[in-house]
Amino acid sequence: MHIHQLYDIYKQHPSVQTDTRKLKQGDIFFALKGDNFNGNTFAKQAINAGAAYAVIDEKEYEIPGKTFLVDDVLTALQHLARYHREQFTIPFIAITGSNGKTTTKELIHAVLSSAYKTYTTEGNLNNHIGIPLTILKIKKDAAIAVIEMGANHIGEIAGYCQYALPTHGLITNCGKAHLEGFGGIEGVRKGKGELFDHLRTLKDGIAFVMWDYDYLHDMSRDIHTVIKYGTTGVSDVAGRVKQSEPYLEVEITKGLANAVIRTQLVGEYNLPNVLAAVTAGKAFDVPEKKIIAAIEAYTPSNSRSQLVTKGTNKIILDAYNANPSSMKLAIENFAKLHAENKVLMLGAMAELGQESISEHKAITDLIGQYTWTNVALVGGDFLKIDHPFLQFQNATEAKQWWKQQQFANTHFLVKGSRSMQMEKVLED
Repeated sequence: MHIHQLYDIYKQHPSVQTDTRKLKQGDIFFALKGDNFNGNTFAKQAINAGAAYAVIDEKEYEIPGKTFLVDDVLTALQHLARYHREQFTIPFIAITGSNGKTTTKELIHAVLSSAYKTYTTEGNLNNHIGIPLTILKIKKDAAIAVIEMGANHIGEIAGYCQYALPTHGLITNCGKAHLEGFGGIEGVRKGKGELFDHLRTLKDGIAFVMWDYDYLHDMSRDIHTVIKYGTTGVSDVAGRVKQSEPYLEVEITKGLANAVIRTQLVGEYNLPNVLAAVTAGKAFDVPEKKIIAAIEAYTPSNSRSQLVTKGTNKIILDAYNANPSSMKLAIENFAKLHAENKVLMLGAMAELGQESISEHKAITDLIGQYTWTNVALVGGDFLKIDHPFLQFQNATEAKQWWKQQQFANTHFLVKGSRSMQMEKVLED
């Protein structure tokens, strides 16, 4: 089938689904395959549930007039997304990086949507399936699109750029994340840098660059337009931390008129994310009052830099993910907190490959530089190294310990990789 034929069907039924459990009447069902499932086998179920069509890649599952046979369903989904993307001439902003990309995406979306019809990635649907689905949700009334791109190996971001076709790009940072797939920090920079490589091929590509990070200077070289943000006056937008307890307050020293932004974010490490949102707002001429109001109204969710109160205890819940860079920043930020009783509850970090043991050891060494009421380390390679702290096999064990202690008037930092599910520690 030619892509324009599939696109004609999509225009009549502009809602795409890959999960029969989430199907709505009139959806197009894409029968994707995974390691443990074959979506083709659900095609008939999808049609019976109200799907207008099912896109399949195995002929034996054809239903006359209801299925479209393609060579590969995933490829067809991505090609359809590119074809849809090509119908727009609006700015497409792509965001990637090791840490902070979802918060940055949410803040930028909040700012831009205060002045424009802006579409963005839902949650963290930032992979080879989520990005096409995000693009296919963009409607004709769109003025701007903000696309988050996650990656754990070389070539991934370059592939996303082939169908997202971003006009603008932002790399939050390049830290020690997904070292197993990238093969080290240089691999991380190469992989994330594929976004800037794409922008460099455009005659009018635009990059938003955190100018405090020297490595981003080189990575953004020769892009047509580089808009800088950071903490110094050489940036187009500059700011600094005014205070960080209980929430981050940012003083904008350049770019806005004597502005202080009182966020609902926890941690000084969110400063670059706030500055990125201000920078994007300025680049698209969002009124200054709207920029400030949008950032101040944004409330983090999904276990990202959330401040949770339980009785007399205060918990910084940052358990959506973790890597050595974000873990170090979180611990150092927590150490600065002016509180008498502070407890660390940290889950192990995933996808670090051969560096995993040494990176976990570096974290325990860092923890040892400060004084804590308690330290509880959970699972993974924390169990394989010598350290003087409490250790538990999983979050369930840590939760049992936490309940037994009957803490009061205590501050907690709860963080770990997604696989550790550290948010379970707080469940009643």
